[in-house]
Amino acid sequence: MSSVRLDKWLWAARFFKTRALARDAIDGGRIHIDGVKAKPSKMVVPGLEIEISKGQSSMVVNVLDVREDRRPAVEAQLLYRETLESVKKRETERDLYRYSRAGFQPADHRPNKRERRQMVKLKGTFND
Repeated sequence: MSSVRLDKWLWAARFFKTRALARDAIDGGRIHIDGVKAKPSKMVVPGLEIEISKGQSSMVVNVLDVREDRRPAVEAQLLYRETLESVKKRETERDLYRYSRAGFQPADHRPNKRERRQMVKLKGTFND
């Protein structure tokens, strides 16, 4: 059975653009293997469950195959399968984010001097 370093596998599976970014994510505690915080040198074999946290979302994938080289995205997707629970959770989080931003209307211009003074006055009343 072949195995490959975790940072190389994350790079080859196209979760990160560079191995350095993959290593930084691992060192930052955003990658867990079978529920345990991982190290970049951890050897990945088929059958492992990897939790990857990027930004606001996270995904749980099962390793199906290992590769050391980076291939096109279509081939990289064959290296893993995301769990159904993870897919549902990500879709729910995405929908919640969309709905929370639905009523937001950005200003059509920068605040002028009068509007800035009103904002400072308003903020000053809450800080007291």
